[in-house]
Amino acid sequence: MTDRTTVPAGRRAMGAAAGALLIGLLLGSCGGGDDDPSAVASSGGSKPAAPATAPAGDAKPLPKSPPKTISIAKLGVSAPVSQLGLRPDGRIEEPPLSRPNLTGWYKLGPTPGETGPSVILGHVDANKKQAVFYRLKELNEGDQIEVTRQDGTTATFSVISKQDVDKNAFPHKKVFGETLDHSSLRLVTCGGAFDTSTGHYKSNLIVYAKLVQSA
Repeated sequence: MTDRTTVPAGRRAMGAAAGALLIGLLLGSCGGGDDDPSAVASSGGSKPAAPATAPAGDAKPLPKSPPKTISIAKLGVSAPVSQLGLRPDGRIEEPPLSRPNLTGWYKLGPTPGETGPSVILGHVDANKKQAVFYRLKELNEGDQIEVTRQDGTTATFSVISKQDVDKNAFPHKKVFGETLDHSSLRLVTCGGAFDTSTGHYKSNLIVYAKLVQSA
């Protein structure tokens, strides 16, 4: 597959939105196959930290640079970021279940810190164990997310809202192709009830955040 991150920003955003609209089941295998998540084992982790206070206002968007790692201090998350594209059937790729701490950036959209919506996906559980975004639902407005980039900069985002949506009503255009004048980050994982008949969760959890600082 051609890496479409090389096309101009406007065309890239349009392509990302068009491709995302074809997605059927986003992160369909978050449940780790046919296992009931009630059997998920605790992986420990740090205790929640006090919510961070975000600086007022938006930060100036950064130039293009792919992400390397993502850190969420409140959740004890520190994880590498891979690159995801689209499958031949139009569905988005997802991080392999064999690497539950690996997240994935949708490479057909803006890089984290660029103007527009950048999307990072991660599993909630895998192989009966907690995965990288298991505690994503605990994030609240003002909590911070840090993304280190290949150019050596760190983009800091502040959570502004979160949304739990049925997979059949996933807001593809808003998440992947919304027209923005600032830098936004969207984190996506599975959520809601687990359907034992399909082995998948019935909904997706989306966390929306905006760039507030870069260094």
